[in-house]
Amino acid sequence: MPWKERKAMDEKREFIAEWEKAEASIAELCRHFEISRETGYKWLKRYEQSGAVGLEEWSRAPHKHPQQMSGEQRERILEVRQAHARWGPRKLRAHLQRLTPAQRWPSASSIGALLQREGLAHPRRKRHRTPPCTQPLAHAQAPNQVWCADYKGWFRCGDGARCDPLTISDAYSRYLLRCRAVEKSDEIRARMIFEAVFREYGLPDGIRTDNGPPFASPAPAGLSRLSIWWIRLGIRVERIEPGHPEQNGQHERMHQTLQQETAQPPQSNLSRQQDAFRRFEQEYNQVRPHEALGYRTPAELYVASARPYPYQLPELEYATGMYQRRISSAGEMKWNARNTFISKVLAGEMVGLQEVQDHLYEVYYGPLLLGWFDSAEAGFVADCAPHWPSAKVKTDPPTGGSQ
Repeated sequence: MPWKERKAMDEKREFIAEWEKAEASIAELCRHFEISRETGYKWLKRYEQSGAVGLEEWSRAPHKHPQQMSGEQRERILEVRQAHARWGPRKLRAHLQRLTPAQRWPSASSIGALLQREGLAHPRRKRHRTPPCTQPLAHAQAPNQVWCADYKGWFRCGDGARCDPLTISDAYSRYLLRCRAVEKSDEIRARMIFEAVFREYGLPDGIRTDNGPPFASPAPAGLSRLSIWWIRLGIRVERIEPGHPEQNGQHERMHQTLQQETAQPPQSNLSRQQDAFRRFEQEYNQVRPHEALGYRTPAELYVASARPYPYQLPELEYATGMYQRRISSAGEMKWNARNTFISKVLAGEMVGLQEVQDHLYEVYYGPLLLGWFDSAEAGFVADCAPHWPSAKVKTDPPTGGSQ
């Protein structure tokens, strides 16, 4: 039974005084003061050890915590934090657990408290959040189903040289396939980088980009010479809506980390900047745990594509019954001795035509719908956005048409 809370200390002192008189047994004293014999012996023992001070209530906190941070753990946490200055407590804990799984590391909150005491915490500035939208890359259920590509945004190195980082990542695993500094964001340099990535990792099913050059152009369906090359390789072209970078959100978030780790401040020249990008690639893929991946690294999830890069660029194939025309260097298609302008971007490429009504044809580049051709008027109307329908085959040739 507990002490009467009104005068617990007075009750204890009176209990001790009666016991020192030796006029009653312990059992009788405990019944008189309405406490258990266990409680009576406890306070007698404390009084014998510490005197009147022993009658004070002691803290009930355990003397030793099972997850208490040892000095060795503290030093190790601070060492990793110094090496990765922008990692938070959860990322640090996940990294340390992966390095030494047999050791029990303190909680993320304890690590956060340590960082605060050491002046190493960098709380993020609060900002207004927009309502969440549907994840546009939720369909990436395996590596190489969708790659994301973009230019981070140019800046100048210490010597004034312009740096345009081109980045390519796998949407499923977040594996950073490439981060390369280029002097200019044009089709020639981009193609060289993509070709090297294709040779190393194989071909993806699709590539998602924004609507800027060299990924897109004002041509029908936004085709560019770079995206034409991708389609020839059997790669699906995906583009975000104009003004909606959040549709490539995880790639944009990687850009933020890239800038913090490698370009604040920029390196002294382009060569040193590229060295910083390569170090970032290795750490981002092999070392850095990602919360969205269950604190695994991208390298733990990514595998190369089973589709190898071909030695020779294949020609496009069209279904039986579709009419094929080669686009001239002037961007024109010839039909019944009349020329119709399609796009100079398609110069030298073969397009397919599928009749949908009398004198009206859908015009395709591979599986991509470009627009509609009116053979009676020799006019072409471009589609404003890329579509990938399965074209229906019509075997009857158009009146007066020649293949």
